[in-house]
Amino acid sequence: MGSAPSAGFFQPLKADDPAVVGGYRLAAVLGAGGMGKVYLSYTPGGRPIAIKVIRPEFSEDPEFRRRFQQEVRSAERVQGLYTAPVIDSDTEGAQPWLATAYVPGPSLAHAVARHGALPVRSVLLLTVGVAEALHVIHGAGIVHRDLKPANVLLASDGPRVIDFGIARAADSTALTSTGVSVGTPAFMAPEQASAGTVTPATDVFALGQIAAFTAIGASVFGDGPSHAVLYRIVHEDPDLSALPEELRPVVTRCLSRDPADRPTLTEVIELCNAASEAPLRQGEDWLPQAVAGSITERLQLPAPAPTPPPQPPTVAPTAPAAQAPTPTEVSPQSPAPAPSAPPAPAAAPGFTPTGVAAAPTQAAPAPRAPAPGAQGTVPPGYRTPPPYAQPSYPQPQPQYNQPSYTQPTYAPGHSTPPPFHTQGFAPGPPAPPRPRRTGLIVIGTVAAAVVGLVVLGSLLPDGTGKGGGDKASGGGSSSGSSQQRPDPQPVSYQGIEMPQNHQLMFADNPPRPAEEPTGAGVLYGHGDLFYYRDTLFGDEKFGTANGKLVLLNNSEKGSLETCRSVTRFTEKLGLDQLTDGSQVCVLSKAGHITLATFRSRSGAKDETRFITVDLTVWRNADDAAKK
Repeated sequence: MGSAPSAGFFQPLKADDPAVVGGYRLAAVLGAGGMGKVYLSYTPGGRPIAIKVIRPEFSEDPEFRRRFQQEVRSAERVQGLYTAPVIDSDTEGAQPWLATAYVPGPSLAHAVARHGALPVRSVLLLTVGVAEALHVIHGAGIVHRDLKPANVLLASDGPRVIDFGIARAADSTALTSTGVSVGTPAFMAPEQASAGTVTPATDVFALGQIAAFTAIGASVFGDGPSHAVLYRIVHEDPDLSALPEELRPVVTRCLSRDPADRPTLTEVIELCNAASEAPLRQGEDWLPQAVAGSITERLQLPAPAPTPPPQPPTVAPTAPAAQAPTPTEVSPQSPAPAPSAPPAPAAAPGFTPTGVAAAPTQAAPAPRAPAPGAQGTVPPGYRTPPPYAQPSYPQPQPQYNQPSYTQPTYAPGHSTPPPFHTQGFAPGPPAPPRPRRTGLIVIGTVAAAVVGLVVLGSLLPDGTGKGGGDKASGGGSSSGSSQQRPDPQPVSYQGIEMPQNHQLMFADNPPRPAEEPTGAGVLYGHGDLFYYRDTLFGDEKFGTANGKLVLLNNSEKGSLETCRSVTRFTEKLGLDQLTDGSQVCVLSKAGHITLATFRSRSGAKDETRFITVDLTVWRNADDAAKK
């Protein structure tokens, strides 16, 4: 396993932990959570990395895998100074995993639990660092949605935000579709706790809670059961009585119940600079000495588990006849060769089958031994023949140099075997001549050609070979490859409720609304069907980000044929264009055709808006139409 983990921060690998993940040899366990387990490893160049292996329960859910792959691709674009960059990943293996740079520092949760609240200057530097990290994360179209003290690491030069976007992959999967929201209750925003709505403003609320937690040493919404904490977040004001006065402006605004009243990340940084007596600059002294000591302890990394040495190849036992003789030994008698196929004569050390001396490198291969000059141990019982180990080979011995034994073959009827016949080196008597079967071969070849022509003629289109005219006149059907694929059967889903800023995919069965990855430059996600509402201007859109759609007229009957024939395509519609019973044809890029029937929308006073639609889906119908 390598060196023992130091200071208890690195737990040794257990029997159920893998030794290698994605080619990375693991060194220790860094931690575990609801999504998976985190291990310490190293790149080939020796840089430490953290590898998060996803739990099998999530790995078996196809919806999770699809979302996890999307989030990892987005996370790879995040290259901020206050984030842990993604180094490597595998989203399609038996157990997906994600590797990021290792941050040698405690989490904010660990530091506060061990050392208590941090001074105001450290809180301000922490807040501006996390705000800058969120700005980069949101710029990649990701909402963290699980920002909490355990996901903020304290490095020597500032904070690092980790695990951004991974929680979204787990939301709305089979494990969470029962209504359980992914995220830590004590740091959720009101809209996230009540309706599951997540926007960049959700992370700003969590940032305000983190700042207050760091300065006070406890959650501003108290502790207790999750449902009690969530109720207080939704219906009660936070307890800021112990919060230092300098931090009140930024924390109070971040914890506004209405997302529209919360500051932008740029405003958060400005409020922190206004609250500081000196300019905020990250440096080695941004943390108290006691907390900084935890960073030094985490630099004493355990070594990775050593790679086991390669096992020597196992040599299968060979028959005694395959052993090479020494100068004073002879090989046992070889078994009599089969009369139908005489084998090549066995090679004696230094001799070819013809009796001509060969180079030393052509000695018999068994048993294996190191080549002359190679490093290694000679196997027990092996004796290297001194005459054959010399660079130059001596003249053949007189008894082996008789002219009659240098011929490659022997004439039939040879009565006197060569002197070395008793040593197993003779090729044996020649095989009897095989009877000629040329006539049978010719007949078989002709028969095969006739059969091949018959088969080829049957594969040709009608009318191209003999009998083709009869098929044509008889109205025979064409081959199966030219038949049109039948239309897929429709699948109906009634009363699907889509909350604002949600989307769904037609390939899912049933289609389940999921949050859009909203963020800077991202408005409508990537779903086959979405419902988007701008909370500032009240603009509501119904459309597709993965295809095209058509609003049918009252005279047009919603059907597969109609959806295939209409051509006045668009990508989105205003919700004011739809009334109860309006039908919309949606053609996704994946080839699915869907008839969406609009049914109703929620009331204007509802905190979270939603619409209700009926769907009729013909999966892969676009491909069927082209065949």
